[in-house]
Amino acid sequence: MVSGDINLDFAREARVGLDEAIFCEGKTTQQIAEILGQLHARRQKTLLTRLSEEKYQDIKKSQSFELDFDPHSETAFHLGPNDPISRGEITIVSAGTSDSKVASEVSRTLEYYGHLPNRIADVGVAGLWRLLDRVEEISESRVVIAVAGMDAALPTVLGGLVRAPIIGVPTSVGYGVSNKGETALNAMLASCSPGLTVTNIDNGYGAACAALRILGAVTR
Repeated sequence: MVSGDINLDFAREARVGLDEAIFCEGKTTQQIAEILGQLHARRQKTLLTRLSEEKYQDIKKSQSFELDFDPHSETAFHLGPNDPISRGEITIVSAGTSDSKVASEVSRTLEYYGHLPNRIADVGVAGLWRLLDRVEEISESRVVIAVAGMDAALPTVLGGLVRAPIIGVPTSVGYGVSNKGETALNAMLASCSPGLTVTNIDNGYGAACAALRILGAVTR
């Protein structure tokens, strides 16, 4: 029995407009299954993040209900997502293909809440023409989420090109002094682009929630 370790916040969506997400990294399969069992009994939808393929397969064997699992982003929906309420209001711009895992976590979180984002991939500043070719398209969005590792210059460049709020997500992509994303994080925090919002390293979920709060359009 693990029930004593679990105290779910069923009222969070009513308070802040965002459900309690289940962060699966560090939780045992038994704990995750117990959480899902409590949620399912109440017909409560939820988003699971950092859910590994191995844990998902173990849960799938032990539970009778279905999860919408995406192995690349390591996310799953229980009784979700919401019906679509917007398309293209938020654009996710990622610097390189190696950033796609984090960008996918952003996308899946937004999709869970019914927002279908526009995704623009592999437009890092090493090939600046690729980004400039898409600036007009990016400018049509109400919020832009920029996902980048290494020197993480992408959000700063975007900050000088578009009007929309920009949320930077540093990733742990890069060699040596990239230091598992710390250089990208510091670069974004030190940006000369005014008004840039920055999440923690690899925190695609947090970036999506920040965008939803900016929009003020999270549905119950």
